[in-house]
Amino acid sequence: MIGVMGTHIAPATVADFHQVLADHSRYWGERDLRSLHLLALVQEFGSTCLVARAEDGIRGYVFGFVTPDGTGYVHLIATRDDARSTGLGRRLYTAFAEAAERHGARRLKAITSVGNTGSVTFHRSLGFDAKIVDDYNGPGQAMAVFHRDLPLDVPRA
Repeated sequence: MIGVMGTHIAPATVADFHQVLADHSRYWGERDLRSLHLLALVQEFGSTCLVARAEDGIRGYVFGFVTPDGTGYVHLIATRDDARSTGLGRRLYTAFAEAAERHGARRLKAITSVGNTGSVTFHRSLGFDAKIVDDYNGPGQAMAVFHRDLPLDVPRA
């Protein structure tokens, strides 16, 4: 567990997963991304699915895993509406990178929709290279694909 300003980052539990879904709009606003939240990730990759917990609940989370080729793949990362611009997203990424490295990851990867400028800006601020890959998510569905090598030395915001 990592203690930061009253927030502890720890592996997600099934109960945490259900709480994140119950509070979905606090993390994602009007975008309904519940279908991307897969309980199997928490069940099978628990050490790389992390929540940032405080007295007032889950302030943020990252769900990811390490691929057989040594890539730490971030499937979802989100901070609650009242925890944005606090550096929590960076701390979650750092905790994920450390967990992924313990499982043999040598690089990180994430994807987002081309129009998600907030995510693109965030990932670039963490030192990720971003490129648009045509048909990444099927015909006519380009995605922004992020890569960076580990270790993750995240500059303080």
